[in-house]
Amino acid sequence: MVYLGHPLNFGHTNIIKYCNRPFESIQEMDAELIRRWNVCVKPDDKVYHLGDFCRGDKKKYLSRLNGQITVLKGSHDKDFSALHLDSMLTISPIKDEYGNPRSIVMCHYAMRSWHHSHYASWHLFGHHHGRLEPYGLSFDVGVDCWNYYPVSLEEVAKKMKTLVPFVDYRKNGQHHESE
Repeated sequence: MVYLGHPLNFGHTNIIKYCNRPFESIQEMDAELIRRWNVCVKPDDKVYHLGDFCRGDKKKYLSRLNGQITVLKGSHDKDFSALHLDSMLTISPIKDEYGNPRSIVMCHYAMRSWHHSHYASWHLFGHHHGRLEPYGLSFDVGVDCWNYYPVSLEEVAKKMKTLVPFVDYRKNGQHHESE
């Protein structure tokens, strides 16, 4: 199974107030986010964390989370030299309704245009903690939008079916992944 989970902001005391998170303390928030993560994510699951992982010791949190975790650096992440990738990651784990590979572009930040956006690729982000409306086939996968649980790609696919691409790539029946 593939999951997305972010921005967790472990150890970030002010995030409770800034995002109106339903926790009394940073200790309660951290413990509950770890519990909810591990309820969903199994040790062999793949997880993409799209930034703003934690304040403080990353290993302290990573050691308590299930899954094979890939962390992209976010706006609050410091010294992720061993963990972060480039600022954007593209994966193609699924096929669209026509059997074509569907690219999924993941980034900490929301974008109005992304690789293959005109061919209905998906864009997933989370920096805004649920404060941005979906745009075309792009929406916030942050834990603030998903009751503080990581979201599976299956759940993402269900949500995408409710969205309308800002460009109708199927209008003339063409879909070219190589463009």
